[in-house]
Amino acid sequence: MKLSKINFREKFSKFPNEDYCVRIIAMMNNYEIKIVKRKGESIWHKHPATDEAFIILDGKMQMNLRDKVIELNPGEMIVIPKGVEHKPASEEGYKAILIEPEGVPNTGDVDSEFTIKKAEWI
Repeated sequence: MKLSKINFREKFSKFPNEDYCVRIIAMMNNYEIKIVKRKGESIWHKHPATDEAFIILDGKMQMNLRDKVIELNPGEMIVIPKGVEHKPASEEGYKAILIEPEGVPNTGDVDSEFTIKKAEWI
């Protein structure tokens, strides 16, 4: 493994000009550390076998849960426990770090047009 620092701004600058993009930037044990840029809504889904962490770097994200909505701002994070149905959304868009086990599809138990079976490295 090559030991070097990772610059988030530099990595985000390589993203395509799209409302949704996710890329792997590092591995830690069997966890992928990803960066994500999103504007708009995801779909309702859950991850039956794993928790998932979102760390907001820029913008605002609403984490929709079946019984409430949690608004996240830069410098805040949320861990979604395994099996909890959720739907991230943002009208203005957000950039975040996402941490989850290797190979976990972004839409968990739901296959849709938003599903990314295996994220690319950047």
